[in-house]
Amino acid sequence: MEPAGSPHRAPVAATTGNTPDTAGAAGLTVGQVSTRLGVTVRALHHWDEIGLARPSLRTAAGYRFYTADDLERLHRIVIYREIGLGLDGIRAILNDPTIDVPGALRAQRTQVAERIDRLQQLSAGLDRMIDAHEKGLLLTSEQQAMIFGPQWNRDWPVQARQRYGDTTRWLRYAERSAFRGPEEWRAITDAIADLDRALRKAMDAGVTPGSAEANHLVERHREVLASHFPLTRQMQVCLGRMYEADPEFAAHYDGIRAGLATWVRRIIDASARAHDIDPDTATWQ
Repeated sequence: MEPAGSPHRAPVAATTGNTPDTAGAAGLTVGQVSTRLGVTVRALHHWDEIGLARPSLRTAAGYRFYTADDLERLHRIVIYREIGLGLDGIRAILNDPTIDVPGALRAQRTQVAERIDRLQQLSAGLDRMIDAHEKGLLLTSEQQAMIFGPQWNRDWPVQARQRYGDTTRWLRYAERSAFRGPEEWRAITDAIADLDRALRKAMDAGVTPGSAEANHLVERHREVLASHFPLTRQMQVCLGRMYEADPEFAAHYDGIRAGLATWVRRIIDASARAHDIDPDTATWQ
């Protein structure tokens, strides 16, 4: 055992509130408090720095030790933080004896209730997004028939999901359709029907591909289709080719007016050329 005056003994701190370096029994270390309360050492250091929860004891070497009273204050801080109070609000409750604590907690409860409501709405939105990605269309069979007409095949969204489900355009389509109700779908359907009538009328009137009127219809076509997903000019060219080659698309347009599928493809091609796009090499991008 070393003599009392040995230079190797830790010196006793001379300032009030300090303890010897070896006096861990006088309180808990930062690490011990961190483990006991489930908060990070960094948070404890921050609360110390801002004066929210300072340890009552400190060794000559600067090590912090928390007393039982310190631990009680920290318990309250953790509880108040868990219910969402900010550090300034916690400080006011702990330090101001005149504050209406029940009133402050009721106000916090109101904020928590509002936050819960927002989270429930977010959860419902996520459910709709998931359904939209998997189904493509969040309308009942009756709503689909009413909005899209008797020729609508309710298997088409499933087929589209199987065909395009791994593409970026399906992702964007699903994200947009997730929050559309029947009225919005009806407005989109009406816009497409109006466009089809305008295309038929223009073809009947002898509008030529590349003319100002034809190019205007091509731009209108891009705007209407953009309600589903962003449509570049090259993508529009690919759609025009599909209208002519795909039996279902061709039947739709040629059912409106004989030869309309080919005419629509021709006006899209002519507009693309005016924008320095070669229709023969256009890709879906």
